[in-house]
Amino acid sequence: MNSEIVLRFLAFVLYLTAMIYVGLRYMHKNNSSADFFLGGRNVGPWMTALSAEASDMSGWLLMGLPGVAYLTGLKEAFWTAVGLEVGTYLNWLVVAKPLRKYTIACGNSITIPEFLTNRFKDKSHVISFVSVIFILIFFTIYTASGFVACAKLVNSVFGVPYGISLFIGIAVILTYTLLGGFLAVCATDFIQGSLMFAALIITSIVMVVSLGGPAVAVQKVGQFGSQFLNPFVDGKAGFGAMDIASALAWGLGYFGMPHILVRFMGIRSNSEIKLSRRIAMVWVTIAFIGALFIGAFAKAYLSSPLAPGAQETVVIATLKQAYPAFLGGIFLCAILAAAMSTADSQLLVAASAFSEDIYSGFMNRKADPKRMVHVSRLTVLVVAVVAMFLSFNPASSIFGLVSYAWAGFGATFGPLILLALFWRGTTRTGALSGLVAGGVTVIIWHQLKGGLFDLYEIAPGFLMCFLVTVIVSLFDKDKDPEMLKDFDAYRALPD
Repeated sequence: MNSEIVLRFLAFVLYLTAMIYVGLRYMHKNNSSADFFLGGRNVGPWMTALSAEASDMSGWLLMGLPGVAYLTGLKEAFWTAVGLEVGTYLNWLVVAKPLRKYTIACGNSITIPEFLTNRFKDKSHVISFVSVIFILIFFTIYTASGFVACAKLVNSVFGVPYGISLFIGIAVILTYTLLGGFLAVCATDFIQGSLMFAALIITSIVMVVSLGGPAVAVQKVGQFGSQFLNPFVDGKAGFGAMDIASALAWGLGYFGMPHILVRFMGIRSNSEIKLSRRIAMVWVTIAFIGALFIGAFAKAYLSSPLAPGAQETVVIATLKQAYPAFLGGIFLCAILAAAMSTADSQLLVAASAFSEDIYSGFMNRKADPKRMVHVSRLTVLVVAVVAMFLSFNPASSIFGLVSYAWAGFGATFGPLILLALFWRGTTRTGALSGLVAGGVTVIIWHQLKGGLFDLYEIAPGFLMCFLVTVIVSLFDKDKDPEMLKDFDAYRALPD
């Protein structure tokens, strides 16, 4: 083992030890499910903002998205970033405050399935059950993408076999998630989000300077094709109107992302959401610019081109070339941070969905708070094991896994959350019908290829969920008076 590997290894050990320490610090603060899953709704604006964005971006921000930019230029990567930027802003602006307010009014709901059940007075808990099924399916896929990112990073940096690298990443994520719950996840996400932010900004500057300044850098990258840095291309260049529509449709996903929505539910006060939104938008804008920049300009910056199929390691290669071993190791931890910050959040939300809405709702309605926390931790472990099996293939695409899971959540829950918050006429039957229609559409559309089916599945899934919910609700004569009364009371509450 040479000195460079030793120094990078030391950086990783220090970072991972710090994350586990945070989990231990917050372990004693979990006395109930509300503490474990929402931090007692007492999280400040800075931690809320950075935790939301860090858990949102995952390993695909520092591996998947730059990999697409490195391989094909700014076409798909740019429009995907634009869609996500708009979606992030609208989610904070439109959903954050009403969701926090309504979840408190609806029996202090601490999970999305519980909120939907309480909102639509679903005494049968069928909505909750179906919601949890979709959450477990899509979060297992999403969590697998984070595990793949961790494994690829450790494998690429230290030459450790992929399987062992996978186990290392999973072990650390599980440790602090199981110990500390929501507060530990938010605290580690704050640290990880800050590290990701610094790595992207500083590395972008280093690349520009090394290439001879902005003008020279653009000229050098332009040698790989006149359209490489130009996102405004037509179908003749391999990226037309449908491709742009598919990329922009990523923005629809935000309205249905449980691991992001719970950040809105856990913030300390509605009055702090505006500050959180501003912090989040600054973070996400600069992060996208940095990720796109590194991916595209690495074509000219890297001394050796990446091997075919290795484009998702472009940031790893850039960091290893740009910095001395120890400093490079610290910044390489930003990639680990990106993967971990999302995987931990997804494990926690999946666990909350099962324990609160299946175990407590169907299996043991009289379970005490301590038992609920134990069940939640066991669920985290089970979901992680299943995701681990999905991660064993080293050829797995991080971008592809995230894309599928993102579509599933956006189409299944997005329209339903919006309608639940803003349309009085939404009924229980309409909500259940839309939930199933959106999820099934994504699963079927994903399997079909060619022509119209090349459109990203989130768009037809989102539309199907919205239309089915509205149409069924309009024809549904069962308008629960208590549900309508509660909706009117929620709308009358001050912000």
